[in-house]
Amino acid sequence: MTRLSVNINKVALLRNSRVGNYPDLYQFAKDCEEFGAQGITVHPRPDERHIRYADIPILKNIVKTEYNIEGYPSKEFMELVIKVKPDQCTLVPDAPGVLTSNTGWDTKTHQIFLTDIVSELQEAGIRVSLFLNADMDMVSSVVATGTDRIELYTGTYATAFLQDKEDAVKAHAEISKTVHQLGIGINAGHDLNLQNLKFYKESLPNLKEVSIGHAFIADSLYYGLKSTIQMYRNNLC
Repeated sequence: MTRLSVNINKVALLRNSRVGNYPDLYQFAKDCEEFGAQGITVHPRPDERHIRYADIPILKNIVKTEYNIEGYPSKEFMELVIKVKPDQCTLVPDAPGVLTSNTGWDTKTHQIFLTDIVSELQEAGIRVSLFLNADMDMVSSVVATGTDRIELYTGTYATAFLQDKEDAVKAHAEISKTVHQLGIGINAGHDLNLQNLKFYKESLPNLKEVSIGHAFIADSLYYGLKSTIQMYRNNLC
């Protein structure tokens, strides 16, 4: 079964629009797990516009399923992650001011850099996932980094799904099959929702985990948190 990790950044963004901790970010994480989420994902950014660095250790003590921290491996980020020791660290190539993660690593160009970062995290006992486009040309350099998993960027899939879902998922299915055979696990995330998730899961039988935030939080406004978790879980069976 593919695991559902809920990205709670948007809850933190709403909290940060006022003084205090309302909505209660930490209770929200607890409730997600109680209602069936199998992981919690956070992505602290340098400007702390949603998840704050101070949230990271607090959530470490709260999350009982899988704790996944995403981010660009800056010095400050790496120090925090190694101190907190989440279950998984997903490395993304975001520039400091980017609105959202919208492309994967060029692992050919950054292979040496990523190899060192992956090794440092693994030595701390943290599973590592690299955010990657569905680009077969990157496979050899991905393997060379020693990463445990890749997280396929699904933004382009979500857009193309509306026109031709078979064509939209083709490259994802191919790279998933290849890296799985090479012993690397497959995660996915970005713009997955209740319309395109089930087909994506069915097309990638080796998919281990999806991280969903924006669509999940939007759907929760209509259906409620508990019902939304079950709806997404049903699409992953």
